[in-house]
Order: sequence, then C-alpha cells, then structure tokens
Amino acid sequence: MITLREAIGEAMTEEMRRDERVFLMGEEVAEYNGAYKVSRGMLEEFGPRRVIDTPIAELGFAGIGVGAAMNGLRPIVEFMTWNFAVLAFDQIVNNAAKTLSQSAGDYSCPIVFRGPSGAAGQLAQQHSQTFESWMANVPGLKVISCIDPYDTKGLMKSAIRDDDPICFMESEMMYGYKGDVPEEEYTVPIGKAAVRQSGSDVTIVSYNKMMIVAQKAVEDLEKQGISAELIDLRTIRPLDHETIVTSVKKTNRLVVVDESWPFAGVSAEIAYEIQKYAFDYLDAPVTRVNAQDTSLPYAAPFVDAYLPTPEKVIKAVKEVMYR
Repeated sequence: MITLREAIGEAMTEEMRRDERVFLMGEEVAEYNGAYKVSRGMLEEFGPRRVIDTPIAELGFAGIGVGAAMNGLRPIVEFMTWNFAVLAFDQIVNNAAKTLSQSAGDYSCPIVFRGPSGAAGQLAQQHSQTFESWMANVPGLKVISCIDPYDTKGLMKSAIRDDDPICFMESEMMYGYKGDVPEEEYTVPIGKAAVRQSGSDVTIVSYNKMMIVAQKAVEDLEKQGISAELIDLRTIRPLDHETIVTSVKKTNRLVVVDESWPFAGVSAEIAYEIQKYAFDYLDAPVTRVNAQDTSLPYAAPFVDAYLPTPEKVIKAVKEVMYR
C-alpha cells in the first residue's frame, strides 16, 4: 500500500536503474526532492548528472530534453504544474510531437513530460487548468492521465520505455492517494481503459481525480437502485473507445465526467466516438458533466460550483434514464 507520489517515484527509480539513458530534470527535482516530494532520494542514488535541477525556464529545459531524446537518451521532464508548461508548448508541440514525421522516421523522441494538471483548490485561474484535451489534440503525442497508484506506476514505466513523446498528467491533490502496488516488476499497457465496476443501467466514463467523484456517484446511485458501469480511461490518446462502446451496447446510456472545459474537450471527443460507433444502441443522448465554461475563480464557493461533483453526476444519470 503506497501513495501516488511513491508509485511515480518507484517507477522512475526502477527505470533509471534498468536503463542508464533515463534521467530526470525539472524545477526542484534534486536538492529539494521534488516540489511534491515525488523524486525523494533520487539525487542521492543517481547523482546530479541524472537528477538535474533546472532554472525556472520551462521552454529552455523542455528543449534540452527534446534534444537529448533525439540524441538517444530517455529524459523525464517534470513540470511543477502543467500550467507552467504552457511556456514550453513550442518544444512539446512543434518539436517533440513532430520529430518522427519531420525526419521521415530517422529520429524518434522518447521523452516523458510529467507533472500535475487540473484544479487543486483555491489556486485561482492561472494555476487550475486541465490540459489533457490540449495535448491530445496534437498528432504525435500520447497522453496519459490517471491517479490509481498501481496504474500510474505501470503506465509510467511503459511511458519511459515508449519511443514516442508522452504527456503524463498527474494530480497535485492526489499525490497522497494510496493503493495496492505489487513489489514485483510489471507494466500497464498504454491506450487501454479499465472497467472499475460493472453495471447494467448506465455507463459512466472518467479519468484522473474525477474518478473519485464518479465512484462516489456510483455508490450513491447503487443505494437508489441504479446500476452504473464505471470506466477509467487512464489514457486519453490513444483513446480506447472500444471499451466504452462495448459497455454502452450493454447499458444503452452514457455519462462522461470530465474536469476540463466543455468546448472541444475530452468528453466532446468521447461523445462523437459513441455516436459514431454505438448510435443505434443509445436510448438517450450522451450527457457530459464538465467544469463550468469559465476560468476558475479564487473564492471557495466558486471552486465548489465550478467543478463536477457527485450530485451533478447523479443528476446527469437520472436525466439519461428519464427519472
């Protein structure tokens, strides 16, 4: 039983032991053991050549990481938050994502960009954004977003070994979240969703910390006699629409819980996929529970009003069930 931060730290440490080409760089990852203590003890074990503190210059050190990946290394670039990674989007979007195609396959870019995404309480507008849909919109990038410690460790190991650039989205609020993780070696495949709970009346799909919201809703719905099937996406791109389609063919209803803004988000893509592949099985329109279509205010009451909640999910489920 370990925390999410420990799961990520274990994955990076084990992969650095396994492959000397892997190294970690980012703000406060070395001397301070990480802004969220994810890299605790790694400087002591691997030294300053492989655990590297950077200046507060996301564009600069992301570019160093991309260059290192093009030259045969396997960098892990930690952003203190994906809100700060906006400054590095030129390197992520215009270089890392396009290296393979621009070089006609001669150069790959095996790099992992990681850090927390999404709201974390009263951090206001510039520190509370969810970027999964932004990154998933870019061909050439893979996007992983999860909080279960078992999945996170296995997916992080798979990401570090992958030859493509990967955006690994975590949650600042969930670094202390605990789960069972085996001591033996394992990986989790990229691009495969997980069915967390079977059900027959409605399918609920979510990812990252919104899984906690969705799980609470599923438990409350069960008390009301409604059986919900809960799916954890884990990977945003490539999106495992097959698992969702299989579930919807059984339940005939779908609610997507997504912390990001509603316009052109992950939930919008899922709604499109389901109408394309499972239209004839739907007994109600696909319904989404998103953050509000505005920047997140600072005041605590607005934070509560802005984000999806179990109550909002339950309301959406009852709407698609015409109750």
